Amino acid sequence: MSMQKLPRRVMEEDPETAQQHGRPPRSTDPEPTQAPRSLDVPVEGTRRTRLADERTYLAWWRTGFAAFAVSLGAGKIVPSLTKEPRWPYTILGAGFALLGLALVGYGLMRQRQVEAAITRGDFAPPNELVIAVLAATSMLLGVALLVLVVVS
Repeated sequence: MSMQKLPRRVMEEDPETAQQHGRPPRSTDPEPTQAPRSLDVPVEGTRRTRLADERTYLAWWRTGFAAFAVSLGAGKIVPSLTKEPRWPYTILGAGFALLGLALVGYGLMRQRQVEAAITRGDFAPPNELVIAVLAATSMLLGVALLVLVVVS
């Protein structure tokens, strides 16, 4: 059920009473429920949506950079501190680096899609396949990291 904003009823006021209280008489016309829109000034909802899109884009970046940090730690720092073979850490580090690249890249692509959709007044759903692949890759790398930590 859709909620519709109805115009408020304005009670008529005697012009003499209004003048005695130092205010102009009230109009009997209903007040507008929405300010007139200008093509130059974005609507508040659109502004908020664009800001939310920007925050989401930055979240993709943060997640990608977190994967880069794990890549550096797993691929370079941990192998230098242990006597274990280096190759498993190097492969795992490279996997996290590729995941980070994919996250930042998809974040950019997604931000552009959403921005274009906002401009059109439309919605751009995320690519379910890309989301599934990113989630599966993250889980696979997490399991590999868990095995590497528990075994070594």
